Amino acid sequence: MSTLAVREAATRDARRTLSRRAHHRLLVGALAVLALGLAVARALLGDMVIPVADAVAILRGEVIPGASFILMESSLPRAVLGLLAGAAFGAAGAISQTVLRNPLASPDIVGVGMGASTAAVVGIVVLGVSGPALSLLAVAGALVVAVLVRVVAQSTGERLVLVGVGVSSVLSSVVHYLFTRADEHDTQLVLRWLTGSLGQADWSTIRWLVMTSVAAYVLLWLASRDLPALQLGDDLALGLGGRRHAADLLLAVAVVVLALAVAAVGPMAFVAFLAGPIARALDRGRPTIVGAALVGAVVVVAADLVGGHVIPDVHLPAGVVTGLTGAPVLLWLLTRGRTEGSLR
Repeated sequence: MSTLAVREAATRDARRTLSRRAHHRLLVGALAVLALGLAVARALLGDMVIPVADAVAILRGEVIPGASFILMESSLPRAVLGLLAGAAFGAAGAISQTVLRNPLASPDIVGVGMGASTAAVVGIVVLGVSGPALSLLAVAGALVVAVLVRVVAQSTGERLVLVGVGVSSVLSSVVHYLFTRADEHDTQLVLRWLTGSLGQADWSTIRWLVMTSVAAYVLLWLASRDLPALQLGDDLALGLGGRRHAADLLLAVAVVVLALAVAAVGPMAFVAFLAGPIARALDRGRPTIVGAALVGAVVVVAADLVGGHVIPDVHLPAGVVTGLTGAPVLLWLLTRGRTEGSLR
């Protein structure tokens, strides 16, 4: 090959790389704007419609009877918590699916989310714990289930998904049983762990989620450089300079991030499952944690917005809306055979 041909090939590769980077940045920017726009809409369209001018005045410190309380103590916390929890679900799902090289291996499908929910419900009904202790219990439950599923399955394919679904079914039965044993006060708390909801959003929950997630996101950022190589398999990843046990570290961080979100809002069905594939499709097949996190935020906030307005005088929990949306997508994936290669 001549020198000129080599230069032309290098130029084409450089242009493609720049094009991919430009597309990725544009996508991230567009998703961020969409997520923030939906959050603003959710904050303004709460229990009462708050004009933009009134919302700005309230944020500046002015007190408007009725509107101030609804915006600052209900609508705005729901919007902010939806962004944070959705981002956590999306990032955790994308990491699990990429590392395990299986589009069905998201934490909500393989039982990790239900492990966090079960531990939290046990804490509420049996142990009587709340606050930070409840979040730590949810993280512990998620980690235990993640290890159990990985050890029993001994693979990342069909066995992992089947074992995870089986464990999730058992834990779901436990949660439903504990729901029948809960007293009147605990019933409302436990109900959130059955469906997933932003109805209990408050600023203390938001502060706790932010503080506990920072360390996990830092670890995630440090370990994420190994993510592209891990798509090729552990052995090839090591050969390409990847760090040993990088996959286990990424999965552990993903479990912690997901469990913290579940502790705050309950198990939002299919958010972690949907966010990664949607972000990958929008980014021309490239796995992107940031994109998946933003898609997750969009899905959760949009689900809460739709749930509050689709039926007059009825507020559907966001988890119900995501479940109704995600289940057909899962069935479509299975019937179309998109997972055939990863289920062997």
